[in-house]
Amino acid sequence: MIGIVDYGIGNIKAFSNIYKQLDIPHRIITSKKHFKDVEKIILPGVGAFDHAMIRLGESGLLETLNDLVLNKKKPVLGICVGMQMMAKSSEEGVLSGLGWIEATVNKFNKEKFGGDKPLPHMGWNSVNQIAGNPLFKDIDVNSRFYFLHSYYFNPASKEHSIALAEYGDQFTCATGRDNIFGVQFHPEKSHHNGMQLLKNFSNL
Repeated sequence: MIGIVDYGIGNIKAFSNIYKQLDIPHRIITSKKHFKDVEKIILPGVGAFDHAMIRLGESGLLETLNDLVLNKKKPVLGICVGMQMMAKSSEEGVLSGLGWIEATVNKFNKEKFGGDKPLPHMGWNSVNQIAGNPLFKDIDVNSRFYFLHSYYFNPASKEHSIALAEYGDQFTCATGRDNIFGVQFHPEKSHHNGMQLLKNFSNL
């Protein structure tokens, strides 16, 4: 059973529709009781870092989510801002992140762009997988995924970077540590490749 965390932010219906197409059992999580029997967790996110952290805190789900991820080691996949929230902090805001992975979230340095790349980074971009992580099983190296962001996840250890993309400079676009995974791009908007990645997560 896949649990899709609904704290008022993210493309909840899009994830639900994909798992319906894949015939994979899933549930939208709006209260603590909905976590029962959930084996894997999707943490979506869009918009600003602080707003997402506030909404998650107000949802009443945070304590249970931390317990399931950190203590019970349930696999979790953060999407876009959902991935950024896994870091300790973000240059976009003042609030602390979840701190699940030793990382910060930094703003793209436009001086490295040569003046020809706007922010936000929006559209399709190649993703270069590292070391054949199972999240990218049956997805070709340098496959394209859909991005929409101005800040990027910067892990303290290269071991926690499982895929890279380039936009003015190279950056980590997917992270992984033990049971914790995150992707900066939107698999729910990335057609076949995104569907395959979400299927792979369900099989971890």
